Amino acid sequence: MCILAICAGLVGIAGSVIPGLPGPPISWLGMLLLYFWGGAIRCGHTLSMGLLVTMLVVTTIVTVVDYMFPAAMTKATGGSRYASRGALGGMVAGCILTPIGMILGAFLGAFLSELYWGEKNVIDAAKAAVGAFVGVLTGTGLKLAASGVMMWMIIANV
Repeated sequence: MCILAICAGLVGIAGSVIPGLPGPPISWLGMLLLYFWGGAIRCGHTLSMGLLVTMLVVTTIVTVVDYMFPAAMTKATGGSRYASRGALGGMVAGCILTPIGMILGAFLGAFLSELYWGEKNVIDAAKAAVGAFVGVLTGTGLKLAASGVMMWMIIANV
């Protein structure tokens, strides 16, 4: 089971960056596997039920923020739903071209979507793209941090 917990932690980290794959919940599942079936308590390790519940709360908050923050940032900068969808689409397309491609893809996707479907001028589309970009990047960073901490806890308790 320890190997499955580590695999879940690694998939969780990957899922923090890859859109559509729920990173923190998968990492938390790895902690749960380790807690119940990996023998963390029998071996005297520090993974406790309190820590498990705390990380479940963190996972829930990070997941909710990841869904809400990009839309809020896009709306705050005058963008429409097209910018949010374009940022996500650009990020997915940029997955092929390394993390830099994902970052540039998120910005360009939001910008081009606002220009074309949102029918905004270049300045307004750029503002909306910055908002969508910051929102997507913040959500991704929070997921990556949460999944990284959970992976560290899994490794520390194996």
